[in-house]
Amino acid sequence: MDLSKWPTFSLLKPEFVEKVKMACVYGNMANEAIMVTKDDDVYGVGFNTAGCLGVGDLNSTMEPRKIEPLSQKKVKGIAYGSGPHVLAYTENGELYSWGHNGNCQLGNGSTNQGLTPYLVTTHLHNKKVTRVAAGSHHSLALTEEGEVLAWGQNNYGQVGSGTTTNQPTPRKVIASLSSRRVVDIACGQTSSMAVMDNGEVYGWGYNSNGQLGLGNSVNQHNPCRVAALEGLVITKIVCGYSHTLALSDEGGLWAWGSNSYGQLGTGNKANQAAPVRVAQDIERIVDIAATHYCNLSAAMTQSSKVYMWGQSRGHCVVTPLETPYTSLHEVFAYWGCPAVTFEPFHVTMTTQSSLAQAMALALDDEETADVVFLIDEKRIRAHRAILKIRCQYYRNMFQQHWKESNLEEVEVKDYTYPVFRAFLQYVYTDTVNVSPEDAIGLLDLANAYCEEGLKKHCERIIRHGITTENAAMLYAVAIKYEAKELEKFCFRFALNHMTEVAQTEAFMALDEHTVKNFIQRAAKHGAFKY
Repeated sequence: MDLSKWPTFSLLKPEFVEKVKMACVYGNMANEAIMVTKDDDVYGVGFNTAGCLGVGDLNSTMEPRKIEPLSQKKVKGIAYGSGPHVLAYTENGELYSWGHNGNCQLGNGSTNQGLTPYLVTTHLHNKKVTRVAAGSHHSLALTEEGEVLAWGQNNYGQVGSGTTTNQPTPRKVIASLSSRRVVDIACGQTSSMAVMDNGEVYGWGYNSNGQLGLGNSVNQHNPCRVAALEGLVITKIVCGYSHTLALSDEGGLWAWGSNSYGQLGTGNKANQAAPVRVAQDIERIVDIAATHYCNLSAAMTQSSKVYMWGQSRGHCVVTPLETPYTSLHEVFAYWGCPAVTFEPFHVTMTTQSSLAQAMALALDDEETADVVFLIDEKRIRAHRAILKIRCQYYRNMFQQHWKESNLEEVEVKDYTYPVFRAFLQYVYTDTVNVSPEDAIGLLDLANAYCEEGLKKHCERIIRHGITTENAAMLYAVAIKYEAKELEKFCFRFALNHMTEVAQTEAFMALDEHTVKNFIQRAAKHGAFKY
């Protein structure tokens, strides 16, 4: 994403824009923003409601102003409530808050407005915050240990303390979650949601529109399990103003809550107090987005298609609509009311340089190529110089005394045509576009050529294509190619679907050593406890 999608950034000087690596937009008119630069400085720009820019005063600014307490702290994530108040956490797990504080949402023990970021420490000593979420006037933080802490406005029980008394400092959410490990959190306007490591979902707070998914409209002062999702493994949850979306590890999407603008994507505007499966007519979904600022929903599929539905600048889109966008952020930039970001985005310059364009066009260019690769009786033309610059394997091939170094046509026998062409596309453009099936072959190539960057791309694509039928095979592939993160992901998926996976042909085909190791790991994770 680049900054040009949002008017808030339109007056920034080009030399400053080039330095920005992460940014977010918030505020009731999407007229406030925070930016983190490549030099690890943090800046605010915009209207500065309630001091939410964190620059030390209430003055609005059209020029970026440095937020000193956050600069050089390695800010990793930011969340913002429509109150407005802002939360930020660092790579070291420190938590900061600032902005409006009339309902204790800053967690500093008072109701005094915060004009600069405040280091929140209550009940966070020796704990590392890994995620934050914000409702309109309440806050959530997730720690590395999987604990959830909540504070702020609690008139509907959104803090999860069992009462409706505002919570002035972070308090661990104990009821129902005390011995559980939470992996994801989200806030609606006055509601809270959490996902457990086993895929269960809990909700608490305001429930008048059924946004907790409990099958009723009763507010909850303690976390309650969403029973209708039993048997599913939910991996991500997001909240709109008063609706909720949940994504399963198999790429299914469920929605519930308010639907007055079609934000559930059910084809009508009827509220749903319990989860319903939506978007079943599109391919596997790999990511979802919503924000409590508005009633808009978005999803990205396995092939990177982006869909949107809900309140879209006056339109009510009641079923997922395919868009030409390449990022979920574009949906909210163009159609959100207000056009806030649902989470911070990493900045990329979309204006392609002439060099990048030339590189993309150079692959398979007959006029300029000086080497031809023959794969499956098909030819791909390339350039020795580019291959030598971008790939150590071919640097050795073309500079040392390999037999291929003087050949005009090099035969490739170990990989299929789609796999090898995808490799060359990565060499020329730094992008990868293959099916999950071909990504396995590409991972083999990346491992053989020692291309760590390419391995990361392959692992991402493979994760998006995992099913109960192929999980065991992908687990073995990850072990074979020493893809540790992919191995962990495949193991966790198989563990969550143990009954189905253990009956597949892929599991039966595993070698004895891999099966024994899998069973031992599963036992350590409590798979065989009664």
